[in-house]
Amino acid sequence: MVMSRSTPGGCAELKSFLHELNFRRGSAAETADVLRALVGAGFDRLPLPGSGATLERWRMLAAVAGFDLALVKLFEGHTDALAILAELGGVEPDEGAAWGVWAAEPPTARLAARTGSGDRIELNGTKAWCSGAAQITHALVTAWNERDESILAAVDLRQPGVRVTNEGWVAVGMHASASVDVRFEDASAVQIGAPLAYLKRPGFWQGGGGIAACWFGAAAAIGEFVRRDASRRADPHKLAHLGAIDIALTSAASVLRETAARFDREPHADAMPAALRARLAVERTAASVIDHAGRALGAGPFCRNEYFARLMADLPVFVRQSHAERDEAALAECVVNEERGPWEL
Repeated sequence: MVMSRSTPGGCAELKSFLHELNFRRGSAAETADVLRALVGAGFDRLPLPGSGATLERWRMLAAVAGFDLALVKLFEGHTDALAILAELGGVEPDEGAAWGVWAAEPPTARLAARTGSGDRIELNGTKAWCSGAAQITHALVTAWNERDESILAAVDLRQPGVRVTNEGWVAVGMHASASVDVRFEDASAVQIGAPLAYLKRPGFWQGGGGIAACWFGAAAAIGEFVRRDASRRADPHKLAHLGAIDIALTSAASVLRETAARFDREPHADAMPAALRARLAVERTAASVIDHAGRALGAGPFCRNEYFARLMADLPVFVRQSHAERDEAALAECVVNEERGPWEL
């Protein structure tokens, strides 16, 4: 459904497009402008997860992440929304619309959905961590219906019943993602799919793997910064750190490639274990790269290179989208229930 518009070339063309932009990092408004530019140029029409080109999708996400993490936060949300709508149907995205997916469910911010007129529903309550809320046009939001079932709803953010606040985000890292609280009061929306369909669809965990590709893209950009510096001014300690970075990144890349191939090979299989492995592997890689890069380069680039400094500030915040030990425990539950361990060559 959402793949009908012609798509530009692949990752190389996307990188060229990004690097030709006059982009001021750290500005929420300019970050949203670049998102709209990507949408307008058709770069948001990525291959769908599990469609046979998952790795190409992830390469595109990684390329945007390596350029700017606040931007990829919005870009990944928009492309994830298109993938969800392609999988579940219900709404045809407007040409040029910018979408987000807001599915966080903290206990203090929960949307209620009640039946409205016709096929519409009405949303009331607060949604937290709504990336790009002041700049995008539409969002897919999780909410709870009268039977206390989790549903997904598509909502136009330009209506009077939606109020974007400036509350809920004080972090320095990922500041330009502007992930604030949004309040809904009798906001009109359309339910997407049946209750729980958003969580039970194969694409849920396939999409979760795309987040790991974003983390990887930023970690690889940090690694490349160290590699270039070592090519100019090498010493044994810096080279040792670069070697450790290489091991971490090549290992994570192998996991991502294998995971993407599995999703394409078995698009309707349970993707949770593979997605969790990929996310946890890349999370550890990101932490390792951040540590080794800082030790290899010292304070200089933190203080004098805005691109490097933003990556190093943004990535630790973005990676905390992982649920850490809770995800490790969930993965372990999958492993113990398998007939044999998954660790054979």
